[in-house]
Amino acid sequence: MFQGDYVHNIDSKNRLFIPAKFREELGESFIIYPSPDGCLFVFTEAHWQGIADQISAQSKTAADRIRQRNAMYGVISVKPDKQGRVTLTPELIRRAGLNKEVMIFGMTSRVEIWDLDRWNRMMSQLPDGTDGTSIEELYPEINY
Repeated sequence: MFQGDYVHNIDSKNRLFIPAKFREELGESFIIYPSPDGCLFVFTEAHWQGIADQISAQSKTAADRIRQRNAMYGVISVKPDKQGRVTLTPELIRRAGLNKEVMIFGMTSRVEIWDLDRWNRMMSQLPDGTDGTSIEELYPEINY
């Protein structure tokens, strides 16, 4: 399970350090996917295979083929270098709106990579219980 959050920089060659804790779980190579949420999703190859199977199993109408292309566009398989860095394509950087500083966040079954400013804006708008709201009110569907 992926947990934790780390701030790192994208260097001038579009390389990004992936924390060792995440690399261990992701394996020797893994998939980076441009999420429609405005970030990058990082999956193990096995988890990605299940997603790719779902995408390819859609019906084969012209509209479905367009959706399949959109879902697959920009996806890359990466293998970290000896320093634990992966190279992001300009397309991935553009689609996720990444600048120099990024948040690398463990989200149980995947890792997410967010532009740090976007992450901070998003997190500042989430309820956090400081207004007196209890954790049970914020997340009633979770049994603690």
